[in-house]
Amino acid sequence: MTKLSVNINKLATIRNARGGNNPDLISSALNIERYGADGITVHPRPDERHIRYADVYELKKVLTTEFNIEGNPAEQKFIELVLNTQPTQVTLVPDEAGQLTSNHGWNTIKNRDFLTETISLFQSHGIRVSIFVDPIPEMIAGAKATGTNRIELYTESYAVAYNSGKKEEGISPFILAANKAAELELEINAGHDLDLHNLSYFAKNIPGLKEVSIGHALVCDAIVYGMENTVSMYKRQLTF
Repeated sequence: MTKLSVNINKLATIRNARGGNNPDLISSALNIERYGADGITVHPRPDERHIRYADVYELKKVLTTEFNIEGNPAEQKFIELVLNTQPTQVTLVPDEAGQLTSNHGWNTIKNRDFLTETISLFQSHGIRVSIFVDPIPEMIAGAKATGTNRIELYTESYAVAYNSGKKEEGISPFILAANKAAELELEINAGHDLDLHNLSYFAKNIPGLKEVSIGHALVCDAIVYGMENTVSMYKRQLTF
């Protein structure tokens, strides 16, 4: 079954908006685990506008499920954070400084040497590595050449197509990408704009999908349904 990793960036955004510690990020993460999530994802950025580097160290002390840290390894501070905290997985994302949210995958051909060196470093410390990619077969093949353990398919285009009534058209490049990854023996994660409406169809059509990372939509749904119920609702979308 595909695992659900909950991205808690938005909870940190709410906390930071007023200062103090409400909501308590650590307690919230532990509750999310208790409600059935298979992992916790954080994406600290250099300006620490949501997840702070200190949060990552504190989370590492208490989490019992898989811990996934996302970020751009061009930042030395990010590399040190990952090596110091030893998460289950690091997901490499080509974000630029000040970028609102992730909006594209790596050019795995142009950046092969950089990715290969970085991936090898993390793997030498026993950390599983996933890299963010668009659903393009050439980029999947390029990812394989870097030595990464997994790829994370960037799913915004699928979500846009699904919401406009073109789900078959939207899923098609992801099926091709997943088939290419399977051919190359690369494991597959996915994330970005997946939600209660489009998640099940995506998961059913992507063979070998190991994990989805969902934050914004899940936290928004939790405002309506409550966090415990929401985590269960998302888990049900991955059970078939």
